[in-house]
Amino acid sequence: MRVVFMGSPDFSVPVLEALVSAGHDIAAVYCQPPRPAGRGKKDRPTPVHARALELGLDVRHPKNFKAEEDRADFAALEADIAVVVAYGLILPQAVLDAPKQGCLNIHASLLPRWRGAAPIHRAIMSGDAETGICIMQMEAGLDTGPVLLREATEIGAQETTGALHDRLSQMGADLIVTALSDLPNLVAEVQPDAGVTYASKIDKAEAEIDWTLPAEDVDRQIRGLSPFPGAWSLYGDSRVKLLGSCVVDGTGQAGEVLDDAFTVACGTGAVQISRAQRAGKGAQDRDVFLRGHPLETGRIMKGN
Repeated sequence: MRVVFMGSPDFSVPVLEALVSAGHDIAAVYCQPPRPAGRGKKDRPTPVHARALELGLDVRHPKNFKAEEDRADFAALEADIAVVVAYGLILPQAVLDAPKQGCLNIHASLLPRWRGAAPIHRAIMSGDAETGICIMQMEAGLDTGPVLLREATEIGAQETTGALHDRLSQMGADLIVTALSDLPNLVAEVQPDAGVTYASKIDKAEAEIDWTLPAEDVDRQIRGLSPFPGAWSLYGDSRVKLLGSCVVDGTGQAGEVLDDAFTVACGTGAVQISRAQRAGKGAQDRDVFLRGHPLETGRIMKGN
């Protein structure tokens, strides 16, 4: 098929690669424009932009589709279909209608649960047992279109957003290839009104740990916000990001370091930290972190 691909971050790259490997004709790749990043604040292309150039593909990055010229350029591609995954722009109806068979979105949840910007984070933070990938026909509403294909997967007991992100990215890549190969036979499933939830964008204010909460909630917060923005707490005057954890037995004052294995008491129960990061340093597994930064048993970790 003649495909327009629309995506920007790391999550989208395996999908683009899978479409190329499957032999589809990529008419153009649309992504977010390069933006200042790093210490020098030089413009840095998105991961999709960089990979598309390596593959020798035509890359386009309009700021939006308000200009008639941008909408006309898109329509002139005469695509059979557009594949959209984490693109970062709302598409006007003229763009949605331009490809002969419309636009398909790859969404990282089991719709209608977790429509919106941060479905992977929210699934873990809410304690969902499973999540998955949906291939959805796009319409004007936010992730409201009918679902053509879906695949579920269990969320591991110690899985972080980062790890689940990578698994779902590959699942999406595999599922869109299947969807395009069997498109005439797929039946669109209208999303039910029951069970709709919205995965709002992660606010950095959510990252401060409240140790008075039950251990299950603290564990979900740590794993759900790993690696970004990273749940954090203060040890003395130093902010420490906690990037991996599991629920364990333990009793003590909320935030109390219970042993030399990085076990911290919560409102009920305790969590054991498996990965941590001090400000200005790289993330480290627990054993490496503790060798350089041993913790004092009985010390209280807390917020600002």
